[in-house]
Amino acid sequence: MSLHKFIKHLQLRHHSPLNALSFSALSTQTPKSHRQHHHHHEDPHSLLKEDPIEICTSLWVKSFSSPNHYTFPNLTGFLSKFDLWVLAYQRSCAHSTGTFPPRNAIHSNYLQNLLSLRNAVVGGSFRWNDKVHQILLAPNDMSFLKPLSKRKLEKFVNSSESCFQDRVVQEVLLMILEPVFESRFSQKSHAFRPGRSAHTVIRTIRSNFAGYLWFLKGDLSEILDNVGQNVVTMCLTKGTKDRKILGLIKSALKEHPLMCVSRNDEEKEELRKVKKRRATKKRILNENEPKPDPYWLRTFFGFAPEEAAKVPNYGYCGILSPLIANVCLNELDQMMEGMIVEFFRPCKFDSIWRYSIDDGCHNPAWPELDNSKLEIEHVSRGIQFLDHIICRRVIYPTLRYTGSGGNIVSEKGVGTLLSVTASLPQCIRQFRQLELVKGDKDPKPLPCTPMLYSGQAHTNSQMNKFLETMADWYRYADNRKKVVGFCAYVVRSSLAKLYAARYRLKSRAKVYGIASRNLSRPLRESTNNSAPEYSDLLRMGLVDVIEGVQFSHMSLIPSCDYTPFPRNWIPDHEQVLHEYIKLENPKFFCELLRTVKQKGLIIPQDEISQMVWDYKTLGVRYFHSNPDQEIKTDSKEITE
Repeated sequence: MSLHKFIKHLQLRHHSPLNALSFSALSTQTPKSHRQHHHHHEDPHSLLKEDPIEICTSLWVKSFSSPNHYTFPNLTGFLSKFDLWVLAYQRSCAHSTGTFPPRNAIHSNYLQNLLSLRNAVVGGSFRWNDKVHQILLAPNDMSFLKPLSKRKLEKFVNSSESCFQDRVVQEVLLMILEPVFESRFSQKSHAFRPGRSAHTVIRTIRSNFAGYLWFLKGDLSEILDNVGQNVVTMCLTKGTKDRKILGLIKSALKEHPLMCVSRNDEEKEELRKVKKRRATKKRILNENEPKPDPYWLRTFFGFAPEEAAKVPNYGYCGILSPLIANVCLNELDQMMEGMIVEFFRPCKFDSIWRYSIDDGCHNPAWPELDNSKLEIEHVSRGIQFLDHIICRRVIYPTLRYTGSGGNIVSEKGVGTLLSVTASLPQCIRQFRQLELVKGDKDPKPLPCTPMLYSGQAHTNSQMNKFLETMADWYRYADNRKKVVGFCAYVVRSSLAKLYAARYRLKSRAKVYGIASRNLSRPLRESTNNSAPEYSDLLRMGLVDVIEGVQFSHMSLIPSCDYTPFPRNWIPDHEQVLHEYIKLENPKFFCELLRTVKQKGLIIPQDEISQMVWDYKTLGVRYFHSNPDQEIKTDSKEITE
């Protein structure tokens, strides 16, 4: 569609001429349904009556205290609460500008526009990605004050960036729908969920997958790329049947492109961007403009695992897309859990499953899969998952026991242990994409050119943050020291080559000779005798302290964290919810009162003191009379 046809379409649609192509003129035009809300002006300050955190908490408690098959019939009441919209606006501002504005610091004009946006959503007149008639603008968006030319208007309408008001609506829907479906999700699901992360998956594998032999590997990228609208609606109706919520999500899944750009136009636009990028100078950011991510964070994002490289994005759902993906994948989780119950037949005499048959953390014996696209791999070959390799490792422990005559006998044994190691080839591959190393078999570090114009103190601090993040990412890998040491070697060598080029020292050896192994000493001292040196400037506070590059020695790298992970683990916020629901139950207080009346009220310190006193006064007599029987009875009473 050409620009002339697009303007003509707008004229026919809104019955008003577009003489001046200015964003302010377009944004002030509102549909007829919007004008109806201006007949009675509401004071937004009078609608701020409740705490939005308490509103969300009540919804979480209601969802977790209800059965899993419970369906919320009406959620429009939560959608109408203006306090949630203010909180969504604050979170959207934090994403857009990098600062979380206080509630009392929001201007009345923005509150009035936010109220109009809420009325449009509740009234059914809201349209996704409506860039021509925006009700609410971002705080740092000043483009509506300037007239737009035809080219800028075309570029603005066809841009892939979403509207700020769409982000606010997505935040409100996320705050309402997340607690509704979190209580229905499987405990074995960890992706895109609060309180869960890749570390919880790795720790669960280490603790509960000791008996796994075969792994089913499936590709779910098609679900992340695209999902049927009817499938999403069917899955959402199991949690809520609110027509307003379902209609908003259904309309967000449909794309409404206002203009179609041909391929030639796209090529011309790309060429124009390239020419402009070459001709533009360094731009100074405004105070209210969001700052880009620092170099260390962008570098770590380049290490995203293959399984986490794709984030679902459906239509105009935006930040609501991961929740929708989990809602659809929950059907698969329930089907697999049903197959576990049907086909799990462990041997009761097997030591692996002796205490874990009924705790939900066992290994199922899957049936044979015929004509399936799923790959079946054995654990001995190594299963790559989240840049870690799950395999079995043969160990040779030394067994010591007391033989006849009280002599200690030592023998070498053979056993297997579940190993979760970091993939070093994958780490090298990621460094190659970041252009920090060259080659696979013998990786050669390259200079860190993006930090060429930064000072030594700033460069070292940036890369230290990157190394700390990498050390935390490989926290539960068995070869943590090896892989983090390799990352530190690459970073340290890359910085040494950078400093050698910057200060014309010709080699890394000269850089290490001046700056030491961790590059903490200044590489350039003043040659002018009248100018102060770095030590004097540091004493006066005129320069930053140069941090040494971390993990310069293997002894400084932390070891693998083998902290035991509890079985049937749940996040802290779910534990708090369960405890709060238990306290709201009157039966719990009746049982507690009955226990106090029967046994009396005693604090734990007094009970422990009584146990220690009984052990001191009666323990010697127990040992002299009948040690075997009475010690067992005494220990049983103490544990009870």
